[in-house]
Amino acid sequence: MKMKKKENYNKSELFQFSDGAFGSEISKLPLPPMLMIDRISKISEEGGKYNKGQIIAEMEINPKLWFFDCHFKDDPVMPGCLGLDALWQLTGFYLTWLGGTGKGRALGCGEVKFKGQIRPHHKLIKYKIDIKKIITKPIWMGMTDATLEVSNKTIYFAKNLQVGLFDNLKYPPSKGEEEPF
Repeated sequence: MKMKKKENYNKSELFQFSDGAFGSEISKLPLPPMLMIDRISKISEEGGKYNKGQIIAEMEINPKLWFFDCHFKDDPVMPGCLGLDALWQLTGFYLTWLGGTGKGRALGCGEVKFKGQIRPHHKLIKYKIDIKKIITKPIWMGMTDATLEVSNKTIYFAKNLQVGLFDNLKYPPSKGEEEPF
């Protein structure tokens, strides 16, 4: 099956990217429960803050989500790193959507600010990714700025998120072989 480049994707379609339905050369999204996206409502090579592309995506909040039971006892909150991971997941998805191949890896983030928290009573997370820069050689790499919104309030701000796609990652690595990054 070949990936169909569309302007939006539902949960079932995103699960196909988690499951590897498009072949081993196509970067995968994480499997649930680490998949932090329910749908991509808009993905485009145009628009956004830098007019280089944009992604708008969402995740529905269910009070029974796994992390609310363990982070923290009697004080349930979604770990900030999971929201940040969703922004990396979407940046990697964008690279694959553009035609990049390889296994996606988060490479860093220039700046992150948290101005609120996600709690079990919230209903929906909205992610907005603004594409800042795309590199296609020697590897595919994307740099983005992003925000996360809950209850119509932007609470996460991330600048210079970086994701790369790597062709030579094997597991387990051969004896004496180092990872390419």
